[in-house]
Amino acid sequence: MRILLVADLHYSLPQFDWVAGVADDFDIVILAGDHLDTAAVADIRAQSVVVRKYFERLHNQTRLLICSGNHDLDSRDAAGEKIARWLKGQLNPGVLSDGDSVLLGETLFTICPWWDGPLTRAQIAEQLAVAAEKRSGAWIWVHHAPPDKSPISWGGARYFGDVELREWIEAYSPDIVVSGHVHQSPFVNDGSWVDKIGATWVFNAGHQYGAPPAHIIIDTSAGEAVWFSSAGSEIVQLGQPLQRPVPPLEALPEWLKAADRPRDPSLG
Repeated sequence: MRILLVADLHYSLPQFDWVAGVADDFDIVILAGDHLDTAAVADIRAQSVVVRKYFERLHNQTRLLICSGNHDLDSRDAAGEKIARWLKGQLNPGVLSDGDSVLLGETLFTICPWWDGPLTRAQIAEQLAVAAEKRSGAWIWVHHAPPDKSPISWGGARYFGDVELREWIEAYSPDIVVSGHVHQSPFVNDGSWVDKIGATWVFNAGHQYGAPPAHIIIDTSAGEAVWFSSAGSEIVQLGQPLQRPVPPLEALPEWLKAADRPRDPSLG
């Protein structure tokens, strides 16, 4: 299974265009939150209409998984907590989103919403507990904020990670957690795009301007993950201990050169 991970596109249409241009080469594309930009001139309601068109296009190309980020919140629920109502499944048919736990092939994917208060936080805790009962093979989480006290949540002066996420990782030991949110983590001293918490690999590609966006490609069959950015490229072996410093990518692995390979048939 080949997965493309990006996050924090923040209504950058050239970056969305780039993702759409390469999506056919991947079994799964994950957009890990902050699809919109609350600081942009365009109203977020108008932004959401455009971005949903990209979701539709990507869904027609491959399996698309999305989660909400803090820039995506457009409504309040009955308890007054902020939510991303425009990302609800019925508004984006076929797209896996907040609250979903779905088995794709032999891998269970659990997609968590951005939580703005204790009710949504408790819903995520329940979501993970229920999903844990269904786990039989690999388990991958999509959660916009990275875990606390990790290089992938380091902002250069302090951590900006989610304390509860780290606790959930320590409790359940998923195989992989993919995030975004902290733009600068891979580009500052003591930060990184990759870390391990116990046996769990955690990833945050970071944010850069222009196309292509910083992104991570994970191939579960090859057991490798590669980070591409304007600052360089690095690779990790998922079956080996994490090395620091992370080795640079010297040459494209053979599995990544095979862009025309057939899709994973187990995904349907």
